[in-house]
Amino acid sequence: MRCGLRGGHGRGRSVCAHLALWVRLPWRVAVCAGLVAFAACGAGGGEPADPVTAVVELLGQDEAFAAASARTEVVDAIPPIFAAGVMTPVPGRGWLEGREHALAGLRANPAHAGARLSWIPVRGGVSGDGLHGFTFGYMTLHQAGGDSVPLKYLSYWVRDTSGWRVLAWKRRPRMAGEVDATRMPSFTPSGAVPIRDTARLAELAVSLAAAEQAFSDEAQRAGLGRAFVRWGRADAINLGGPGVPGVVVGAEAIGAHVGGGDTTSTSPVEWNADRAVVASSGDLGITFGMIRPHQPGSAPIPFFTIWARESPGAAWRYIAE
Repeated sequence: MRCGLRGGHGRGRSVCAHLALWVRLPWRVAVCAGLVAFAACGAGGGEPADPVTAVVELLGQDEAFAAASARTEVVDAIPPIFAAGVMTPVPGRGWLEGREHALAGLRANPAHAGARLSWIPVRGGVSGDGLHGFTFGYMTLHQAGGDSVPLKYLSYWVRDTSGWRVLAWKRRPRMAGEVDATRMPSFTPSGAVPIRDTARLAELAVSLAAAEQAFSDEAQRAGLGRAFVRWGRADAINLGGPGVPGVVVGAEAIGAHVGGGDTTSTSPVEWNADRAVVASSGDLGITFGMIRPHQPGSAPIPFFTIWARESPGAAWRYIAE
């Protein structure tokens, strides 16, 4: 089910032409015309770049951070990777928001004492303006006592004047075993023109949150598995549960995995986006929200979804979650 698989930013009023908007979206108010958005200068920056070049740089940066991390303890290696406004979901605790809170969360985990973290990215993708991107792949936590813990991760990145930094980050345990770490084709939309109208950018963020809401609504009508098939891309990935060594690839496979063979037209959970960030090219974005299990007494679970489309006029579909 979805609840098992989904697992301080700037608030200035001005925004450069190539920056994204970070929008707060109250529960079920995503499509209201009167939504007030605010710009987040911590959600992107730098000059637009060719996406083919940008994705090579992004993957190279992820690999460089991984190499440095393998030589340094987790609590020292990870914070420089994070943007100031990084969001990290913690089941049972909600969101850790901002670099300092993320660092506190890393330090509070006893498994990180003296441990090091290594990883390899399997796929990258960037927005048409070359300023937003994502990577996912496989991690190993090398504990001080000599044990190794296999993990998988998903990151959403923004590029500013200091380079690529992570705006959203999650990792998940995985079953020990062989995984296919062959580099997958990158997502690189072409022909996108950065949107300079902040009001239009706000509309795009609202449209992205509305897509997340429609995704949840369809799950209530058609069932969880069918909704995941309907709203995913053919090249989408889901990190999968801890009993799955690798990631699950493709909307059809994800729907079967998440649905678990349930053919009923119901869902055990519902969810919504209460924040959304969209690249200035309008073709890549991320939603943040909470999953609400229908079972009484179950706690909400934080999640983020990465969405993509070939152009600003196309339909949003999830590409990584």
